[in-house]
Amino acid sequence: MSTADRGRSPSDLTASAALALIRTGELTATELVQACLDRIAGREDVVRAWQFLDPTGALAAARALDELPEDRRGPLHGIPVGLKDIIDTAGMPTEYGSPIYSGHRPTVDAACVQRLREAGAVVLGKTVTTEFATWSPARTTNPHHPGHTPGGSSSGSAAATGDRMVPLALGTQTVGSTIRPASFCGATALKATHGRLDLTGFKRTSARLDTMGLFARDVADLALVWEVLGGPPGDRSAPPGTDRELRIGVARTPWWDQADEDSRRAMAVAAAQLEAQPIDLPAGFEDVVAAHDLIANADVSRHLLPEYRRAPELISEVMHQKIIAGLGTTEVAYLDAVRTTDRLRRATAALFETVDVLLVPAVTGEAPEGLDWTGDPIFCRPWSMLGNPAVTVPLTTGRRGLPIGVQLVAGHGRDGDALRAAAVLDPG
Repeated sequence: MSTADRGRSPSDLTASAALALIRTGELTATELVQACLDRIAGREDVVRAWQFLDPTGALAAARALDELPEDRRGPLHGIPVGLKDIIDTAGMPTEYGSPIYSGHRPTVDAACVQRLREAGAVVLGKTVTTEFATWSPARTTNPHHPGHTPGGSSSGSAAATGDRMVPLALGTQTVGSTIRPASFCGATALKATHGRLDLTGFKRTSARLDTMGLFARDVADLALVWEVLGGPPGDRSAPPGTDRELRIGVARTPWWDQADEDSRRAMAVAAAQLEAQPIDLPAGFEDVVAAHDLIANADVSRHLLPEYRRAPELISEVMHQKIIAGLGTTEVAYLDAVRTTDRLRRATAALFETVDVLLVPAVTGEAPEGLDWTGDPIFCRPWSMLGNPAVTVPLTTGRRGLPIGVQLVAGHGRDGDALRAAAVLDPG
């Protein structure tokens, strides 16, 4: 690197800042990738964010990108990316967090990986996931304190981004697997509108709930990767640069008593900065959590039944119990949960005709101590079930110095509105 880092390592740069330096020739893709690999080498023994790392392949890809003429460079030219290990990646092990798939190597990239490569991104490797992106905690630690959980199930992607190992990473959310770990690890993240981004090549557990999650250092980087992965063409948000100010509401939600003093303080700070006005959620909104839990458990059980039948001895005890319980769900109960969700989705859609973005808690507080639990996803469940886009920004720190984020939720297909509101809290 030449003189523009001003004493900082390239691994500290956001993707947007790194791209600016690459464009001016003050940084190369090779230097950026090497800096991220150096950061990983110095921190991985503590954070344990990576399931598989490909230094040789990443550096070879970076050197090839450095040879490209400027007119052939993509919007993510030379930017290192980490991929949650439930995303198929050609030539790399993709093991879905389970010994059942030990050594599994897909021959074709997932659709999103293909888009990232075409945009010039460099895949560093696969980040740790919990077992099939579900309940059992994995080995990753919180980058701000290794004695605390990083959250789940996109623990590796959140920790790697929060620890400045990589500027961008992909994950998923079925319950709270993007928003919660991002808040715990100090990353910004977007859970996209359900169905908006292509999940071809992902290990799925619920067609009704599975959604792609994007992790970055700031909101500008989220918007950058969002555009690459296909966000704007179908986005119903107000166009960028629109004169109309966003109407922002704030709701404590029915689970406010579970938010501790630190989380409530983060909400107060965000509400003041956004000039958010109090708003009531639809009647019966609390019913969404029970509906979500029933559908999630039943869907996961059905999707993973082939693995359970083939190798039950390689399934964790937690997963074993969840599958047994989920398979006991009756069709009547499942359809009742679907009807509850449909009713609340309609009611919530009406709410988003009066506000553009809703400020709600992201987490109950700081990342809990210990690695045997990934934290309570209570504030994520409603938006996973209803399918709304949500962005979290690590706004404050708690009593132990760990990050705490807030959550900004927009109407269906209005991911851009959530990003615009988040940019007020995180101007870059």
